[in-house]
Amino acid sequence: MVSITEDLIRRRAEHNECEIFSLEEVSLHQQDIEKIEHIDRWCRDLKILYLQNNLIPRIENLSRLKKLEYLNLALNNIEVIENLEGCESLQKLDLTVNFVGRLSSVESLKHNIHLAELFLVGNPCAEFEGYRQYVVSTLPRLKWLDGTEISRSERIRASQGLEEVKRRVWEQEREYLRRRSREREEAQRKAAGEEKGDKQRRPGFDGRWYTDTNNTAPVSEENKENQENKENQEVEENMNPGSDEEQREREFWHTPCSFTPESRLEAHRHLEEKKKAKEKEKQKKPKAPRTLITADGRVMNTNEPKLDFCLTEDEENNRTVLELAVYRHMDTSLIDVDVQPTYARVSVKGKIFQIVLPAEVKPDSSTAQRSQTTGHLVLTMPRAEGEIKVTKTVPRPPRAPQTRRSSSPHEDNTRKSDAPERLEVDPSKHTAVDLANIVPRHSAKEGPLEASRMAPPPAADRSRASEGFVDDPDVPPLI
Repeated sequence: MVSITEDLIRRRAEHNECEIFSLEEVSLHQQDIEKIEHIDRWCRDLKILYLQNNLIPRIENLSRLKKLEYLNLALNNIEVIENLEGCESLQKLDLTVNFVGRLSSVESLKHNIHLAELFLVGNPCAEFEGYRQYVVSTLPRLKWLDGTEISRSERIRASQGLEEVKRRVWEQEREYLRRRSREREEAQRKAAGEEKGDKQRRPGFDGRWYTDTNNTAPVSEENKENQENKENQEVEENMNPGSDEEQREREFWHTPCSFTPESRLEAHRHLEEKKKAKEKEKQKKPKAPRTLITADGRVMNTNEPKLDFCLTEDEENNRTVLELAVYRHMDTSLIDVDVQPTYARVSVKGKIFQIVLPAEVKPDSSTAQRSQTTGHLVLTMPRAEGEIKVTKTVPRPPRAPQTRRSSSPHEDNTRKSDAPERLEVDPSKHTAVDLANIVPRHSAKEGPLEASRMAPPPAADRSRASEGFVDDPDVPPLI
């Protein structure tokens, strides 16, 4: 049972800064309310009250609302018009699709002298013969009935033959009340039979239901066949529980029933049970949490909020920048940022966005900023200093054996693998004396004739030349 509480009215009074003592309009429709209470004490200045589409069976606790001008009680379980004499300012009353069968209860609205509009369409009394004539003659100040304006000529015709109209209306009303009492008794017997059946049915040792477990009388062949058919049917139902549930649902909604407050309550309870069953199924089968980090420590990429993002690397400033397209008008308090050395995680309204970073970063030096124009979230994460990059070593292929040949000392020094190799811009500029280039070499262009001319002189000539030879101390001896 849903009752009217102070918290419920305050939540409906947001337009009045949640103040209920000065509230002039409140909407309490579709709340499954079963009783009108507390409103006449908490909201004395109320002018408009919406209570349509609830389960209210009776009009009550509204007599203190002296300023009430419009009352909407459509789609409820009201059977009698009553307890509205204290609503002195009432101008419009809507009782569409209720169960008002006592048309004579309209006379209680004579005290509401400002009542100008009344809706009774969809009620059993609206089907009575002479219904409109009776209401128009009973409420002489009424201007609109069921959305149709009451003309002056109609009011004059309604006053003619009023006694005969009242007599017919009272007869139809008594007939309706007798039928209504039978429907109420039938509904009570049905409810009592269902409760008794639920109590008597108890499961046996095999899980099936029996009405009498102590009955050991012999079973005839026909009863055996019927029992086998029932067992086969039960097996099929157990194998296909979904189809059985669908069949019950179809039978419930397609079985004809009378239009009564009891049938409306039964349909409401059926919907509530179905809703609770769905909630229990959801509780039994909770949604499995998304895996963010595997058992072996591997971080997974995920984007539950389905937001656009951009991950860039700023080589000049040695940092990694992540831009996440967060909703522009969303409050920043709904965003939670967690930066780790190898990944970044952002929670947006409970949904996780996680991405693996290309390089290790410093969480303590990272910053999170939000754009005032686009609302995007920008994470600036400086890279960790002294980052170790692992590279694969490629083995060198073995060198082929080479024949040794004579070369100059300078070439032998450059071939040593242990000594570092240095490249110079101008090889001709040496600070040390190059002993290998003291004696000029013969060019490759010299022919055989020139080579013969340069041949050493005979021994006699060498002895002659040695007589006039002068030793120069600056020139080293020839080897």
